[in-house]
Amino acid sequence: MVIRRIATRSSSNDFAPLAAVATAMVSICWGASVAKSLFPVTGPAGTTALRLALAAAILCGVFRVWRKPLDRQMLRAALPYGLALGCMNMLFYFAIQRIPLGIALATEFTGPLAVATFSSRRRIDLAWIGLAIAGLALLVPISASPEAAAAPPRAIDHALDPAGVLLALAAGVFWGAYILMGKRAGETLGAAAPAYGMTVAALVALPFGIAQAGMAMIQPHVLAIALVVAIFSSAIPYSLEMFALRRLPTKSFGILTSGEPAVGALTGALLLGEVLPLAKWLGIAAIVGATIGTTLTAGTGAASGEPGNSGAGTKPVGSEA
Repeated sequence: MVIRRIATRSSSNDFAPLAAVATAMVSICWGASVAKSLFPVTGPAGTTALRLALAAAILCGVFRVWRKPLDRQMLRAALPYGLALGCMNMLFYFAIQRIPLGIALATEFTGPLAVATFSSRRRIDLAWIGLAIAGLALLVPISASPEAAAAPPRAIDHALDPAGVLLALAAGVFWGAYILMGKRAGETLGAAAPAYGMTVAALVALPFGIAQAGMAMIQPHVLAIALVVAIFSSAIPYSLEMFALRRLPTKSFGILTSGEPAVGALTGALLLGEVLPLAKWLGIAAIVGATIGTTLTAGTGAASGEPGNSGAGTKPVGSEA
């Protein structure tokens, strides 16, 4: 029913925008799965640094940022925006080193969900927060035992590495900050904001990446895989989401992208062998439901004088992880 309503509201009267969003989500999750294959060689920090540096080079070339010299106002917008982007990506990669991809995505989604709900004082948003908390409760219990922490994600059944959960939550905090900083960056930097932000994010991540991976980062096969990750995690999703955003209402776009944790869980199961128990799937479904609910009810209080919100599912383009 929701998909039918979205499709009929599409300005192109076809399913191209829906296919674009779906392909972008699959591309992001597939890129994260490929990135995970680099962890034994470059670690999460090295992989993050390579992905962001290559994505920054691609975006700077697309937007030709050298044509406009940086001034103080542009730097004030780009620096916090890029800092949030860099920290979000690095923490997310550290998280998926320890916990399954779908669980990490669902946990990280609590960041934009919190931004959307806490910016509103409407009662309905308290219900979505409650649903998200219930989802987190299903994703956890966690276990602090050394055996659980050392186990690969595919071997984890009912216990999760607590450090991985905390890292995903921290990535969500920076995702929330990224949303808030992204608005200012977009107003100041225009369409080239992702290029500037990605460049700052790469500069943030590079020292950590070099410290962790060293010369392994410049091995030809590592650079080739990292380029694939940069393309599939940044360049392709960015282009597809921009195409969809021009043809779908913001709320519809938010509803569709809310399914990303579920896509991540399926990708992790198919490509990484991360088989999740039923309780974890229910937890992911609860957080996806809370995100969809927040997006559907965004702005409904406007007519009654209540403040609305932008919707948790409406993520800045090119952000993910």
